[in-house]
Amino acid sequence: MTTKLTTIGFDADDTLWHNERFFQLTQARFAELLADHANRDHLMERLLAAEKRNIQHYGYGIKGFVLSMIETAIEVTESRVPAWVIRQLIEAGQEMLAHPIELLPHAREAVEGVADAYRVILITKGDLIDQERKLAQSGLGDLFDGVEIVSEKTPETYRFVFDRHGDGPTAAMMVGNSMRSDVVAPIQAGCWGVYVPHGLVWEVEHAEAPVDSPRFRELRDLGDLTDLLGNLK
Repeated sequence: MTTKLTTIGFDADDTLWHNERFFQLTQARFAELLADHANRDHLMERLLAAEKRNIQHYGYGIKGFVLSMIETAIEVTESRVPAWVIRQLIEAGQEMLAHPIELLPHAREAVEGVADAYRVILITKGDLIDQERKLAQSGLGDLFDGVEIVSEKTPETYRFVFDRHGDGPTAAMMVGNSMRSDVVAPIQAGCWGVYVPHGLVWEVEHAEAPVDSPRFRELRDLGDLTDLLGNLK
């Protein structure tokens, strides 16, 4: 089996464009709306528990997040949450789904810089319609040789994707901001895993860095990707 690097996968949210900060802004609004019923820390704890429970039902993305907020609001108010609060939560979700895309620094140059020499695949979780919208608005769509919007990023997912689009996981690299989904899982599949810190990371995506793996790398930002690839040759 080949070990020459031929395929590079990129995560989307908070790797190529901003995402998590909109969730945090909406969480702050959520805390304000429910301030008479629960303190912020308790409310965020209940919301996170609801999100974790609901991943299996709704998957990742804004729609599941809004449903989890509504569920939490019902719980903490003992089913007495006012209808106008539910309305504001729905409107907050609609605003998130319509928010313009803002690329992160070096995102375009990083993808363009590797597109001529490697197969380039976008691999992202989340709601299909929303992720397709964000990719279209990003202006990066034409740079990718393939796009995979998946329900979960597991080692099996990466094996399937890189078998389908490339020469298998051992000839592939995944680049992203989530240690759990974009680094640990790809390395477990046999890929390179490149961590690009973002600063804002959903608690569900936290994991220990696989520092003992020879296929783990960490970059300051996407601007360092070309140099990393040059050093691997």
